[in-house]
Amino acid sequence: MMRTQVSLDEQEYALAKKEANALGISVAEFVRRAIRQMLPPPGRAPWMRYAGLVESGDARSSLSLDEIVYGSKD
Repeated sequence: MMRTQVSLDEQEYALAKKEANALGISVAEFVRRAIRQMLPPPGRAPWMRYAGLVESGDARSSLSLDEIVYGSKD
């Protein structure tokens, strides 16, 4: 594990500490988890973090992906 130093303003630190306490973890672990959440999953393309975030409401939308993305053909 690498050691690093991060500077937070007083409000950021207070909020991070409050959340860490609520989760029963250290501020360091809270920061590690926050960083992991923002990084792309290991071995996957960075854009994959957004996969599944948008729903069309149509269960069969994957069958007409081009039409959804690019619009209907004229």
